[in-house]
Amino acid sequence: MQTATPHHPTLPVEKQEFRDAMARLGTAVNIITTDGPAGRAGFTASAVCSVTDTPPTLLVCLNRSASVYPMFKQNHVLCVNTLAHSHESLSNLFGGKTPMEQRFEAAEWSTLATGSPILSGALVSFDCKITQITSVGTHDILICEAVALVRNDESHGLAYFDRRYHSLMRAANSGS
Repeated sequence: MQTATPHHPTLPVEKQEFRDAMARLGTAVNIITTDGPAGRAGFTASAVCSVTDTPPTLLVCLNRSASVYPMFKQNHVLCVNTLAHSHESLSNLFGGKTPMEQRFEAAEWSTLATGSPILSGALVSFDCKITQITSVGTHDILICEAVALVRNDESHGLAYFDRRYHSLMRAANSGS
């Protein structure tokens, strides 16, 4: 059994120490997409979470130095596509340096209200308008109001934990 290494509260948390600790937080894997006057773009993200259900709002964190940043900022719409277990290779494609056109050619897409690409077979796709942007450190926090969504209850989820993908299987309904 490994014992925890305490962090002294008066010393700053080092960047790598923080990154290693964050790797211990399991999260859903998402492909965030946009389309509009600035063009179509997408990236893989784990920094996504619910804010409130009234109005239905998510937050998405995006590095301001990312090549896709200008498209999201100018289009002011996005879709959070939560990946199914079968989308691991697509996650890697959208998380790398693959040209944008090739990323989108690797899957089937549709649209809902905002025109942002909706991934066929995603567990859920939240079609959103960006209502607020707040800068923190190297990233912007995009506050996104869901205006439409699509659910897929037939697939298992894809999670990222300890720097690896993991398939999430739903337990069978026990009837209780």
